[in-house]
Amino acid sequence: MRSRRNSGVRLDYFHSLLERTIFKNQNPVTGLYFSNTESNDAWVRDNVYAIMAVWALSMSYRKQADLDEDRAKAYNLEQDVVRSMRALLTSMIKQVAKVEKFKHTQSLEDSLHAKYSSVTGHTCVGDKEWGHLQVDATSLYLLMLSQMTASGLQIVFTLDEVDFIQNLVFYIENAYRIPDYGIWERGDKTNHGQPELNASSIGMAKAAMEAVNELDLFCARGGAASVIHIKSDKVAQCQAILHSMLPRESSSKEIDAGLLSVIGFPAFAVDDENILNYTRDTIVSKLQGQYGCKRFLRDGYKTVKEHEQVTIHEKDPARMYYEPAELKIFENIECEWPLFYVYLMLDGIFTGNKEKTSEYFDAIDELMVYLPDGSKVMPELYYVPEEKVELEYRSPSSQVRKAGGRIPHLWSQALYIIAMLLKENHVTTGELDPLNRRQVTEAKPDLVIQVAVLAEDTVVQEVLKSHDIFVQTVAEASPIFIYPARVLIHIFKHLGENKKMKLSGNVCGETGVLSTSMLYTLHGKILAFVPQFLDHHQFYLALDNDLLADLMKNDVAFLRNNWKELGRPTVTITVTHGMIENESIQKSILSNIRKFQTGYINGVQIHMDKIGNLISTSCIKRLTFLESEHASDASLAQALAKHCIHSSYDPVWQALVLGQSSSQNLKSNYPQPSLPAVVALDTPESGTSTPQSASSHDSSRRLHGIISRTRSIDIESGLPTQTRRRLPSSPLDRPTTDSQGIPSIEIAFGELKDSGLPGGLFPLSPLSPSSTGSSDRHFVLPEESTDSTGMIRKVASWMDTTELMDLYAGQEDEELVSQLRACTTLSEQADIVHYLFEKNGLDWNTHINKESEVTVRNLMTELYYKSAKHRTWSLVRHAAGILQKRVEHLAQSVTDLLVRQKQVSVGLPPEPRERIILAPLPPNELEELIYESCGEDRSGAVLTQELIIYLSLFIRTEPHLFTQMFRLRVGLIMQVMTSELARAMNCDADDAYEQLVTLSPCELKELLHHILSGREFGVTITSTKSSHGSTLMNRRPTIICAPKEEVSAGLTLKRQLTRSRRKSLTRQPTTIQDLVEQEVTEDRVGLWLRRRRVDGSLNRAPADFYAKVWKILEVCPGIQIARRFLSQSMTREMTSNEFKFALEVENALNTVPEPEYRQLMVETLMVIACVVENAWIPGFGQVIDVAQLVNAANNLFLGDQAAYDGDALQCCASTDPGFQRPHPLSCQGTAGICEHFYDSAPSGCYGTMVYMTKASLQILNVAQMFEGQDRVDCRPS
Repeated sequence: MRSRRNSGVRLDYFHSLLERTIFKNQNPVTGLYFSNTESNDAWVRDNVYAIMAVWALSMSYRKQADLDEDRAKAYNLEQDVVRSMRALLTSMIKQVAKVEKFKHTQSLEDSLHAKYSSVTGHTCVGDKEWGHLQVDATSLYLLMLSQMTASGLQIVFTLDEVDFIQNLVFYIENAYRIPDYGIWERGDKTNHGQPELNASSIGMAKAAMEAVNELDLFCARGGAASVIHIKSDKVAQCQAILHSMLPRESSSKEIDAGLLSVIGFPAFAVDDENILNYTRDTIVSKLQGQYGCKRFLRDGYKTVKEHEQVTIHEKDPARMYYEPAELKIFENIECEWPLFYVYLMLDGIFTGNKEKTSEYFDAIDELMVYLPDGSKVMPELYYVPEEKVELEYRSPSSQVRKAGGRIPHLWSQALYIIAMLLKENHVTTGELDPLNRRQVTEAKPDLVIQVAVLAEDTVVQEVLKSHDIFVQTVAEASPIFIYPARVLIHIFKHLGENKKMKLSGNVCGETGVLSTSMLYTLHGKILAFVPQFLDHHQFYLALDNDLLADLMKNDVAFLRNNWKELGRPTVTITVTHGMIENESIQKSILSNIRKFQTGYINGVQIHMDKIGNLISTSCIKRLTFLESEHASDASLAQALAKHCIHSSYDPVWQALVLGQSSSQNLKSNYPQPSLPAVVALDTPESGTSTPQSASSHDSSRRLHGIISRTRSIDIESGLPTQTRRRLPSSPLDRPTTDSQGIPSIEIAFGELKDSGLPGGLFPLSPLSPSSTGSSDRHFVLPEESTDSTGMIRKVASWMDTTELMDLYAGQEDEELVSQLRACTTLSEQADIVHYLFEKNGLDWNTHINKESEVTVRNLMTELYYKSAKHRTWSLVRHAAGILQKRVEHLAQSVTDLLVRQKQVSVGLPPEPRERIILAPLPPNELEELIYESCGEDRSGAVLTQELIIYLSLFIRTEPHLFTQMFRLRVGLIMQVMTSELARAMNCDADDAYEQLVTLSPCELKELLHHILSGREFGVTITSTKSSHGSTLMNRRPTIICAPKEEVSAGLTLKRQLTRSRRKSLTRQPTTIQDLVEQEVTEDRVGLWLRRRRVDGSLNRAPADFYAKVWKILEVCPGIQIARRFLSQSMTREMTSNEFKFALEVENALNTVPEPEYRQLMVETLMVIACVVENAWIPGFGQVIDVAQLVNAANNLFLGDQAAYDGDALQCCASTDPGFQRPHPLSCQGTAGICEHFYDSAPSGCYGTMVYMTKASLQILNVAQMFEGQDRVDCRPS
């Protein structure tokens, strides 16, 4: 017997344990591990964990070897690791065709198999015979391949294998949007084979991509071709979705113990310590038991009840799935898995928590099972014996359980050996984690973002110099080559290409700011890329400089939160001719550049310098995959030469918008301007008419851009009575109107200032409880210029096509084309071109240019760019609709919303007009669906796309805005934006929608943000000169924010006036003090109606609302919401915090088309939830009809209104017993509910919740449960 020190003896013990529990399941030929003796199937996940145990023991021997025999054991174990990892790699390479196809289809049938034959390495079941798509298993393999390679083991031998590994990265990089079967291979917990988006899969994919990034798979013997590359933007996407989902695992699993492998060893995928701790604590509190942790709530796997349910099923006795209502029987008897105690023990070891490590080690030791040969092994699970099930139901965690499942369990046994090696210090955490993933939560140093501003050419450079901003031109940046972002996309298409294996490489057609903020080297040259939002080949959003400036700030903030690369990010910004207005840099762009110069923007530290001076501190990536066989790729060389930015960023923009051609870059095939230069936006109101107007039609019939759209939005139903009906009032109470009918409030503001009251804006309460009164309370500011006389110009917004066709009826096409050649008015050009489109179609040759063919499509494209130049956004949007322009990343934006568990609907309710998007769609299908839902409203279809883009942006940057919102109804959001604009401008619905499409993209984005956040906003009417001509004036509304100090001053004034003695408001106000007191009272009118309408349109619900509805269902047969019935059986199918349950309730509420009525139903359910939570009654013996309760509450309200001479006497209430309410209601209340009830506050003696409580007591017979008490306090706390 050799003399050994204690560590060697212990290693021999673990080696012996490995032989008896793990190696005995290994096939000696292939090296793959089968999970049990009954089957030769080798699961990828189980194999990786088994290999990890062998790897850990090999490092232990390597570090502590005393004898040659020990070094030989270390070598043998290492080679076994390489053999098994290569066996898995070979099995996957045999399915290389599936990897290639999956990149394009992401179909279940095209996924890699989850298990292989341990004898042959081939597939062992068919594509449809198992839930093969398990992104976490493939990601786990890549993660451990990276860790083992970093430790010095070479597992990949050839460049073909390197290319395959690169394509495996492409296989998992979209995990954030790929529903799969998850870590338990069953998808939805009913085991019906329905895949779900799983947080564990997303987290493991994120960890794998971070680990394999820039890793040389040939270790120290590698070169440029053996390095793996990832796109950091994909990692950021996975992280965002993962953080938004945790601690939830999927739609059907509100929590899952499998997440322990994501938040801790081996993935360490969560870098937010608060989210990490919250997830761990939730798992422990909801899933931990005396024998381990449940996998998830109501998990029926291996329980005795599962066997009973399968046996008694008559139709399919061999079924593997559950009926939804059966899940309830598994509650409190779920099997407990010791495996998760090992994860928690490992968590204690990696965090240095010795107390926690000792606690779980002791618990594991008691759960070990002895084999006949004396080995202590880990069982798969512990279950409740059949004879003790009923006792366990009555008293959870009270009964003794039995070990069951596979003994030993390969996965659990492997992790146990790893944990013991770590605990006894045979191997260290750093050796098991050479890539230092365990330090992911460590604080990062403050990030400095580098910004290089470049001028497009010397002309732009001189304009910047006039503002004391000295920058280089793009040409002067040499030897650094500047390219648009789309070139980077083209470059990365070559990554992972392999013709022998028929691998096409990267098929992703998008790139983000993380990728464009790096510098790249190729054959000694340095390449820089401008952000994608600056690409003028994009949708018209890129033509709004205010929006570009806003996106600059958003990207800088995004970089600060998501940058993880070595070196600083470098943002390259090119200032182009399109950013020049009136021979000066556009204000918002200029403001951003000045902030860059100061060193800070929005709290982010900035270093602005010449791009050449930033190289030494930048993050620089080598495009190594292009430095070998692709170096001479003709298409790549052509793309680099074609798209390199020299002096003209976008030739189309130069030709069509600026009216000039850059000969250096402008190709002959670009369309040339065909329409005359614009010198006026609209036809003169009076005076001389243009020569071409003297036609067969009288000039008085000519329209001023009235080409009208057929609106698909019912705005009138979204406005309160105060906006629909104009009541007579004093001159000071309503703004006066000028000669063209636009509200003008100079008088009201002037008298308020003279009175000594706070000047400037007179604010109203915040948006959530906001006003619906006169326009001056919505900050409708007077025009800045004194020569302004009136109406916001309605430049061609293309309204009623019939009216347009009547206008030009009888004129020959040649005559109209002749008029078009001489027309210099943008609105008139738009009218004629639109008429030609309606009559002849887009492909009709106008013959306006005799030298070449010019179709209506060409003219419409020219109008599109011209209108963007002159900021006539209504024309831009409608032209975009006619040209069927689509946001390039519209499908990605919808996916961003869907993967964050938000449904999206377009069009207005009810269905089928409102189309619901539940899963990602291809771009063409998505575009078709949007246009179908919007009907003939082309502007509305384009506006829908625009709003989806902004919603996607907000959910990425400010996810808190979407709390308790599960369906984003874009049609209703557009409607509420229009109604809010109508109130702010004191105009009717048609004009409000007209002005909504007139808003610039940036202003539309700001208005949406105000609606989502509840911030107050105002409108000012501006007259702006054209960017390229001093004679052009563009009058349009502008969204502004209310200064905080003015809002505060106004609210203080209102509180003071409220405390003072109220004067009678029935008399006409005679002083400014009377006026202000009347304003205080009127400020309450419409306040709660507006709030309910906004919240209903946004589908907002109170905190824990859905869990409270679940508790109501537990004590009643069901809930009737409009046409939908929620059965009590749902509580047997789903848990209270399950996302699927919330969606079911949300779908029921969405059948109510009136948003304010929907919110009253939500309030009613909250009242009933209070009754249930306070245990006033044991249960309801009847179905709860929510509409009946709301109607009863409304009747009680009207009774009080009649008794106390309330406002509702004017419409719905009466002291006459025979009074019958008119239909429709004269107050315009929807769903038969008085508008005054909608406009009542929830709380107070006469609040809506009081009436709802009284109605519940009467209809649900709650009062009888109070044991004869005569009075019950119905005031909600």
